[in-house]
Amino acid sequence: MKQFMDKDFILTTQTAQTLYHDFAAKMPVLDYHCHINPKEIAEDRKFENITQVWLGGDHYKWRQMRSNGIDEKYITGDASDREKFQKWAETLEKAIGNPLYHWSHLELQRYFGYTGHLNGENAEEVWNLCNEKLQDASMSARNIIKQSNVTLICTTDDPIDSLEWHKAIAEDKSFDVQVLPAWRPDKAMNIEKPDYLDYLAKLSDVSGVKVNSFASLIESLVVRLDFFASMGCKATDHALEYVMYQPASETEIEAIFTKRAAGSAVTRIEELQFKTAFMLAMGKEYHKRNMAMQLHYGCKRDNNVFRFNQLGPDTGFDCINNFAPSAEMADFLNALNATDELPKTILYSLNPNDNASIGTILGCFQDSSAVGKIQQGSAWWFNDHKTGMTDQMISLANLGLLGNFIGMLTDSRSFLSYTRHEYFRRILCELIGNWVENGEYPDDKKVLGKMVENISYNNAVSYFGFDL
Repeated sequence: MKQFMDKDFILTTQTAQTLYHDFAAKMPVLDYHCHINPKEIAEDRKFENITQVWLGGDHYKWRQMRSNGIDEKYITGDASDREKFQKWAETLEKAIGNPLYHWSHLELQRYFGYTGHLNGENAEEVWNLCNEKLQDASMSARNIIKQSNVTLICTTDDPIDSLEWHKAIAEDKSFDVQVLPAWRPDKAMNIEKPDYLDYLAKLSDVSGVKVNSFASLIESLVVRLDFFASMGCKATDHALEYVMYQPASETEIEAIFTKRAAGSAVTRIEELQFKTAFMLAMGKEYHKRNMAMQLHYGCKRDNNVFRFNQLGPDTGFDCINNFAPSAEMADFLNALNATDELPKTILYSLNPNDNASIGTILGCFQDSSAVGKIQQGSAWWFNDHKTGMTDQMISLANLGLLGNFIGMLTDSRSFLSYTRHEYFRRILCELIGNWVENGEYPDDKKVLGKMVENISYNNAVSYFGFDL
């Protein structure tokens, strides 16, 4: 029997062990998509206790605590941090097979030196150990990033954001990790939202462009996009239910905007037509600036309306949308490609059933302008577990070039989540190792090692064009 999460955790073959320890483990971390607050990096936040690091804003953990029958008081309510940690420890011991079990214990091992297994009985011991360690200067936000061997972080930022914290970090010569903004214009696109007109007023103020038409909306966003580019932005991101390609004429789009600006609701078809026009306009601007366009789709959000009204969005009530938009996605990319304005694009579907369709879409739009120009993003959200990552990489290998894959990201709000890169790399090396040991690929450590290093780090540096 193997020891619990030892140095060869997940690595069952000699080839996998060699690839991980000699190559993958030595590579830095590039976190090109996350939800870390740049203010906390700029101010080098220090955490009072492990609950603040682990449970503050982590809806992954919140969902599992609810599944364990924990009262909301101990999840998002007014219970003490110690009580919340206790309830999480009692939940975690039941999470066999769940990635949270592995992630939590990787974090305990790497950052706190704890090699046991957390449960309800030893929660007090682990609570005290972690909290004592958190008082050390090495556990401030910046020092956690440094000890994790991170070279660059892309946060997720709205077009109206001042980026003041990014500027402060860039000017601070005592911290050499790049923290760059990533463009996330969802609020400018979501015409159906009740607060849409209020958002446009803010966008008008920040951009200096009066937004009173679809054309002026795009003009205002271009002003802000150029500002983001001046701050080093090379990645954009969109959260979509799905990409529904519903083309309409400029006149029709302006009429939809005018209708909404007058305070009227738009129909579902009008919403989709507007969003298609928005995405096409933005895609063309990304192409001009050589920015990568990330499309996250396949999520049905805020399903528990009762809890949504209490707690708001991003609190653990989202699920997989079963609609597979392969035809619409191909049409959308084709519309940009037809005028040679298709930017580098990364496709993430929350539905694992989309793996194969994405794999075939990629091959339709690759060209010599960038290696792996159209990418399938790493297994995302409900799929970033051992099975989901393995399935995504097998599908990508079957239908494309795994060697050009840009690898892992945290998609996290936690400063301890960089161990997810380790988790991914172990799974990657296990997968490749099995192929080699089964005689499906030569045992050429030079070629294999380079491939693992590239997927772990180098491919992403090259793809986004980061200066590292």
